[in-house]
Amino acid sequence: MNRYYATYQQKLRTPEEAVKVVKSGDWVDYVTNVCFPTLLDRALAKRKDELFDVKFRGNLSFGPIEVAECDPTREHFCYNSWHFSAYERKLSDRGLCSFIPMIFSLNGEYYKHFLDVNVAMMAVTPMDKHGYFNLSCATGVAKAILDKADIVILEINEHLPKICGGFDQVIHIDEVDYVVEGEHPELPQVPIAPASPEELKMADYILEHVRDGASLQLGIGSLPNVIGARLAESDLKDLGMHTELCGDAYYHLHKAGKLTNKALNLHRGQGMTGMVFGTKELYEWVDDNPSVIVAPLTYVNDVRVIGSIDNVVSINNCVEIDLYGQISSESHSTRQISGTGGQLDFLEGAALSKGGKGFICMKSTFTSRDGVLHSRIKPSLEGDIATAPRSQAYFMVTEYGCVNLVGRSTWERAEMLISLAHPDFRDELIKEAQARGIWRRSNKR
Repeated sequence: MNRYYATYQQKLRTPEEAVKVVKSGDWVDYVTNVCFPTLLDRALAKRKDELFDVKFRGNLSFGPIEVAECDPTREHFCYNSWHFSAYERKLSDRGLCSFIPMIFSLNGEYYKHFLDVNVAMMAVTPMDKHGYFNLSCATGVAKAILDKADIVILEINEHLPKICGGFDQVIHIDEVDYVVEGEHPELPQVPIAPASPEELKMADYILEHVRDGASLQLGIGSLPNVIGARLAESDLKDLGMHTELCGDAYYHLHKAGKLTNKALNLHRGQGMTGMVFGTKELYEWVDDNPSVIVAPLTYVNDVRVIGSIDNVVSINNCVEIDLYGQISSESHSTRQISGTGGQLDFLEGAALSKGGKGFICMKSTFTSRDGVLHSRIKPSLEGDIATAPRSQAYFMVTEYGCVNLVGRSTWERAEMLISLAHPDFRDELIKEAQARGIWRRSNKR
């Protein structure tokens, strides 16, 4: 019998047996996205009445998270997220999830230097003949958590893709305390939403700035993915991928023959990512595909690494921006809706890249529940969380245009940003700029 298989059998437990190691007061990590350990979470939720003050960390989980759902008092289980998914946002609205501020490039360092992990649980691929489990779609953050944990429990998910590695994409059976098995449903599907007219206009503005051979980073959310799909329909060629998240837009670029990674001056011929989630077609494409490699976000999102790549084009969402150029990408007033993620990393990295450009996109308006139209360009951020400081604002895009704020004075920024606002709000924004002493002349384009 293969030694590794024998060791595997010795460490094999039922989910109910494995979660007995969790004690009151422990910190438990669930890692991220489709590597969420559903069987272990379900088994641990059943222990609610015998445990107190067990604290959890996770992020971008699609749910359900049973330890959160089963304890509305949060006396027994307290779930926390580094970056909200839509599901975690709803948990937060119900008072069942707290937010942990962070920047993705530093997340591994937080664990290494500052945080305790009593038990780490995550879903992985089945063990290979050499005794290794692939960390799959969660590689970007997983190894640092597993390395810090006192106890490591792996849940085998038969549907996870095996993704080729840059490094730290596997863990060996000798490093694992327990393994659990069981049937799982298909992986969560996160398809690209249909494009709105405003998004198509924004995509066209950005396309004017993208050249053959560009290395793309498409952020979390529908808009960057819609723009990626638009790029797949363009005449561009030999595009590359260096991104914290690989979603379906990259698969569409590959199908269209646009994503070759041939022009990359780092990891030539291979697109690099830290995390993966999307549709079944995406999971099948990345599975054991040597043209797609994963690595920790401490590397992928390192501004020095990003800056060493030529022609980086970074495309991310925001929620609001003020006339000074301060960008809010993670909250609506004090309501947390997502997270900082890697936006700061790629804004700075794109600025360091030869030929690099960092884009922040948003629709110019939103309609509140009472039917009132509001501008996303505001005089100042009042209660909103500033994700990117004005000193890191670069290209800003709405359906009304694209402007570059780099090196611009306060009055120039106010003019440029007001030109991106919905026409119904421009006069009022000009008055606000005048009152703040950041207005020089009228430009109501």
